[in-house]
This record gives sequence, structure tokens and C-alpha cells, in this order.
Amino acid sequence: MTNCMTVTVMVLVLVLVAAQDPPTLESRLKDLECHFTWGLDSRRSKLIHSRYMLEDIGTEEGNLWLGHIYNLQGFIWCQLGDKEEAQRFLTRATQTFRQLKNTDEGPWLVVNFGNLAWLHHLLGEDEQSQDYLSKVDVLLRELPPIFQDKLHPEICAEKAWTLMKFDRQPQAADYFQKAVEMQPNMVHWRTSHVIGRVKAHRYSNKNLDQDIWKEMREARELDPDNTYLAALELLIRAKRGDQVRDEAHELEEKILLNPVSSYSGIKVLLWVYKQLDDIDQAIDLVERVLKDHPDNRYLKECNALCYKWRILSFRDSCPNPSRGLMKRAISLQEQAITLYPDRRSLMKRIDLADICAKISGDPPRAYQIYQELLSLDLEPEDMQPVYYRYAKYLHYHRGESDKSITYHMKTAEIPVESSIRQKSIRQLKRISERGRSKKCGEIKKFLETLQEDQPE
Repeated sequence: MTNCMTVTVMVLVLVLVAAQDPPTLESRLKDLECHFTWGLDSRRSKLIHSRYMLEDIGTEEGNLWLGHIYNLQGFIWCQLGDKEEAQRFLTRATQTFRQLKNTDEGPWLVVNFGNLAWLHHLLGEDEQSQDYLSKVDVLLRELPPIFQDKLHPEICAEKAWTLMKFDRQPQAADYFQKAVEMQPNMVHWRTSHVIGRVKAHRYSNKNLDQDIWKEMREARELDPDNTYLAALELLIRAKRGDQVRDEAHELEEKILLNPVSSYSGIKVLLWVYKQLDDIDQAIDLVERVLKDHPDNRYLKECNALCYKWRILSFRDSCPNPSRGLMKRAISLQEQAITLYPDRRSLMKRIDLADICAKISGDPPRAYQIYQELLSLDLEPEDMQPVYYRYAKYLHYHRGESDKSITYHMKTAEIPVESSIRQKSIRQLKRISERGRSKKCGEIKKFLETLQEDQPE
């Protein structure tokens, strides 16, 4: 009996000792709030796409998200395997935060130091990693008591901004909401929160909720110089039929005063002009800016987009575009493909195929481009637009309706929710309801199976 009690006591002592062991470096790293622990999509195609997107934002002084931009770029380069470039960007993020906040310490450095702790660990430099973990501990201990048991608003805002860049809008909205509630005086947080909510509705068929309209109006009043938000508001209004042409011209002049950046709202304003059926004005705007910035990659992409619209806006009942216009559109699209060797390049290759299909003298090239795209080993979500646009091409340019239906089914059966998938499903439903296709029975069974496979 005594021996049993002795063994029991020894076991309890060992358990207590084990429980008091300090956490390992790996466990401490996993507990950090930083890009390495936020479950970000680290597929190479997504990382490269995000890298180019961040570069298009620009690095002009005065951008309040500049530290976050460098921080995310550091994470992306690390995931892409370039640790030296990652360290360069993370160090730049540290310097930028200190310049913007005019202090060497603060909660805005928690995510940055967490990233640096992870980077040094991945480099095998665990001593430096421990140093950054200690710096994070100091920053967290210095937070006011109100933030001891929840994320500081600075951390919430950076997490929200990052999630928004990775198309995780619902989560981003939640974190932005928390940040704004705790620190309502941060205007650029409120603006980004509204932009994220509006963009989440942009491709849906639903009208913008009244509460989002109210938030947008309030954000416009608080941030009147934000031309991106102003352009987004005009686009939503143009889509519902409001007369916004004069306001668009006024906003154009404001945008021209800003540095060239995807944050200036220039591309959104181009969409406004497209919605107003004024593509020539969109082309004129881009080419005016290109005169002063002839080598800007983002503007070249915008120009290719406008000329694509111009070619595809010609209907069968209208004359074909001129040869000069066709050559210009093709040349710009080919150039854009080389400028963005990421998933945007895929969409531009699809656009090039559609431009070629529109041109009466070049349909074989369109078919060839689609065959090349169909042979690629792509991620399922990247195959969706290929299948969908190929289905439309088969129907409108080759008259192969049955084969077009097959590719709408291929689009719909990929279990990745997207606006493109919904478009194919709606098209299949319309064909089935009309009852004119010999594949109506097959379509009906397919849609029933698709419905059964949906999660409850």
C-alpha cells in the first residue's frame, strides 16, 4: 500500500513539473497574432497574385496602410522562398510604422515583430526569434488593462486589412468592426471597412443593404478626399440607374491629382464609364495619365481593359471594329499578359481569346488559345472561368450549344463558390426551363444532383 502511494505521489510530482515546463519556441510562435498564424492562402498562384496587387498600390508617402503593405509583402516573399527579400520588407515595415506613429514602440508593431520572430525561426536563427518574442511580450504587457484579454484595435485593423486582401470579406468585416468600435477616430479603418462590405456586394444580384449605404455616406463625410471610395459609390449608383456622369467628370480631375495607384480609384472610375456606356471616355482618361507615366504597369493593364471593352462592345448588328482598333486591342492585351505573370494573366489570355473570336479574320487563334488554356494544370477555382468563358465561346462563336452546356456543367460541378459558378447554374436552369435542348433531361438530373450535394 505504501509503495502504491509512493508511486502515485511521484507521478503527481512529475505531472506538476511537466505542467510547469516553459512553452517551447514553436508553441509560442503558434500563439502569436501575425501573418504566419492567420491561415492565409499560401498557394503559390495566390501569393504571386497578391504580390503584384500590393505592388500596384504603390509606396507613396502619406499612405496610412504602408506599414501593413510592407508587412504583408515580407510574409509573401518568405512563403515564396526568398527569406532575404522577406527580411528586407519586414525591416522596412518596422521603420515605416515608427515613422508614421512617430515613436519606437506601440501595439502596431506586435504583428511585425511576430512576423520577424517567425522569419528568424525559419532561418534557423532561434536566438533572434526569441528576442522578437520577448519584444512582443513587452508590447503586450504595456497595453492598457482593457486590451489585456482581447486583440488591440491596431492588431484587429491589420488582421482585417490582410484578410480583405485574401478575399475573406466576412471575417475582415468582423475584425474591422471590432477595431472601429474600440477606436472610432481612425477614419481610414472605417473607410476600408465600408469598401470591403461594398465590394462583397459588388458582384451579387442583391441591392446594397441600407445599413451599408448609411455607412458609406458617413465614411464619405469623414474621408472626403478618398477618391477610391468616391468612385465606388458612383459605380453602385450608376448600376442602379442614377445619372452620375457630371460627378464622374469631377472625380476624374481629382484622381488625376493623386499618385498613380490602384488605391486612387482610377480603375473603378473606368467601370463607372463602362456602366454609363462611355468607353471612349474611359480610354481617354487612361491615355491621358499614360502620357505622364508611360511605363506604369497598372495603367497599361487599365488601358488593355478599356480596349477589350471597346472591341467586345460591338454587337453583331453593328459594323466590325476597324483593323487599327483590333490591332491595338490585341497588342495591349498581349502586353498585359506579360506584365502580370500571375492568375490575372490567365484572365487576360481568356480576354485575348474573346477579342480574337470577335474579329472575323482571326477565329482560329481564339480556338487555339482556349485549347491551350484547357490543357493547363490549374487550381479548380482557376478552371472555373476557363470553362465558363469557353462555354460562352462555343455557344456564340461556334454554334456548338450541346458542347457549351457540357462546359457550363463542368463550371458548376467545381465545388468552389463564386459568381462565375452561379452564372453557369443560372444558365443551365434557363436552358432547362425553355425545354428546347435535347439535353434538358440531363441538365435537370445534373441540377438535382448538384442540389443534393450542397451542404445543409
